[in-house]
Amino acid sequence: MLITPQQLKSWLHDGQEIALLDVREHGQYGENHLFYVVSVPYSNLEHEAVRLVPKSTTRIVVVDEDGQALARLATKRLSTMGYSNIHILEGGTQGWKLAGYELFAGVNLPSKTFGELAEHAFNTPRISAIELDKRIAEGDKLLVLDGRPFTEYKKMSIPTAVCCPNGELPLRIDDLVTDSDTETTVVINCAGRTRSIIGAQTLINLSIKQRVLALENGTQGWYLADLLLDHGQTRRHSLEIDTSKLATRRAKARNLAQKHGVKFVDASTVQAWLDDPQRTTYLCDVRTPEEFAQASLQGAQHTPGGQLVQATDQYIGTRGARLVLFDSEEVRAPAMASWMAMMGWEVAVLENALAAILSPAEPAQRLPSALPTLTAVQAREKINAGALLLDLRSSTAYKASHIEDSVWAIRPRLTKILTTNSALTGLPALVLVTDTPATANAAALDLRETGITDIGLLKFQANDLINAGFRLTASPQTPPDPDCIDYLFFVHDRHDGNKQAAQQYLDWETNLLSQIDEQERNSYRLPH
Repeated sequence: MLITPQQLKSWLHDGQEIALLDVREHGQYGENHLFYVVSVPYSNLEHEAVRLVPKSTTRIVVVDEDGQALARLATKRLSTMGYSNIHILEGGTQGWKLAGYELFAGVNLPSKTFGELAEHAFNTPRISAIELDKRIAEGDKLLVLDGRPFTEYKKMSIPTAVCCPNGELPLRIDDLVTDSDTETTVVINCAGRTRSIIGAQTLINLSIKQRVLALENGTQGWYLADLLLDHGQTRRHSLEIDTSKLATRRAKARNLAQKHGVKFVDASTVQAWLDDPQRTTYLCDVRTPEEFAQASLQGAQHTPGGQLVQATDQYIGTRGARLVLFDSEEVRAPAMASWMAMMGWEVAVLENALAAILSPAEPAQRLPSALPTLTAVQAREKINAGALLLDLRSSTAYKASHIEDSVWAIRPRLTKILTTNSALTGLPALVLVTDTPATANAAALDLRETGITDIGLLKFQANDLINAGFRLTASPQTPPDPDCIDYLFFVHDRHDGNKQAAQQYLDWETNLLSQIDEQERNSYRLPH
C-alpha cells in the first residue's frame, strides 16, 4: 500500500507505534534520509527486521530512493516473513523532498540532535582541545574519561584518557575520583560531540563534587588542532563493582530517573507488557559486554547505556514503543533511563532484574533457511568443478583481502551482477563468501528466484583458505568508491586521517538544529 509523504508525516507524530525502515544500503541511507528512519539495509533485511521490529503487526513504512523496485522487493520479503501491516512511501526520499520535507545526511539523527539540544538546554560546560592540551602539559589535576566503548577507545584516544563508557559513569565515577578530591577537573570526551556532552552532563546531573567539562569536538577536535592522539591504549575502569558504595550510587540514580518521570516496575508488570498485543516492549540490558555475555534475561538486547542514548535507532526500530532498561545494581539503568525519557520515550527500569523470569513471545517472523556451510577444502573442490565465487562481505573488507578471482557482490545488485558479468552466465553453482551467514542466507532467496539452486556458504577465515590452496589478494580500487553503497565515507574517513571528513562531520552535527522542524524539536522532553 502506498502512502503519501503528507500522510507519513502525520503518522510520525500521531502517538501510535510506527517502524520507518530505510532499506537502501548504509552508504546510500547516510547521504540523505528521513529524520526518524531506521537503517535496515536490504542486504541484511530479514535478520535486522526481526531484531528491530519484533512485532509482526507493527505499522511499517518502507523507504527507498524512489518508492519503486527496491521498496517493493523489500515489502515482498517482509510479507513473506509474516509482517502484515506494510506500506511504501510514495516517491521514496525523492518524493519526501518534493513534498517540501527535510532530508538529512549522517547517522543516528534523533540521538545526535538530542545531544545538541541537551547542550543548549543544560548549558553544558566545555573545554577546547588547545586548552586541555595546555592543562595536561602544565600538570593540572585532571581526570580525562573517554565515554566511548573500549573498542573505539583503543583505536585513538586523548593522551592520559581512561576508558569509561558513558553508561558506566554513574557506577564507576567514585572509583575513579573521590568526593574529597574536589581539586580535580573531570573531562569527558568522545570522537565528536554527542557522547562528550551527554557523559559530562550525566555526571553534572548526578551532582558529583568535581568540576565537569565536555571536550569540545572530541578526538576529532584534537586532531583538527594538530595535536597527537594516542593509539592502542588499554586504560579502562575496573570491571568489578564496589558494593560498599552501591546505596549512595543507587539513591542518586533513582532520584535522577524519577525527576524525569521514569517508572520503576517489577517483573510481573514487565511480563504483562510483553504479553500486550497492542504495544511493543524492548528489554534493554545496559551493562558491559562482559556482564551480558555471562547471563541476561530471555529476549533482551545488549544495549550498553551510553550507546543506547548515542545511537538509539541501532537498537530500537519502532517509534512509540515502550523501553524497559535493566542492570544488576539499579544505578546504570536509572541514569540512562533519565536520558531516554528526555528523548521522548516511554521508559521504565526493571527492579531486581536479574532475578526476574520473563517469557517474551517467540518471534512470529520466518527467517531465510540456512545455506549449507562449506569447508575451505569443499569450496575449493566446487570451484575446481566450475562453481563461481561471490564475496558478500563489506566493500572495505573485500578491498583489504579477498580470494583471487572472487567477485564482490551486494544483495541489491545481485541481478545486475549476474547479468552483466561475462563469467556469470547461465545457471552456475555459486559459493557465497561471507563473515555473516545471515547475509548469505538472505541473498540466496534472490539468487534462487533467478533459477540458481546450487549455492553454498564459505566463511572467510584467512588461514583456512590459504591452507586449502586459495590465494588472497587486496584491491584498494576495486570495487570503485561509487559502487561501495554500503560505506558512508564522511562518517568513517574522519577516523582515518581525513581532516576534511572530520570537519564535515562536526559541521554536520552542529547544523542539525537548523534542519529540524517544530514537531521534531517538540518530541523531546528537555528542561527549558
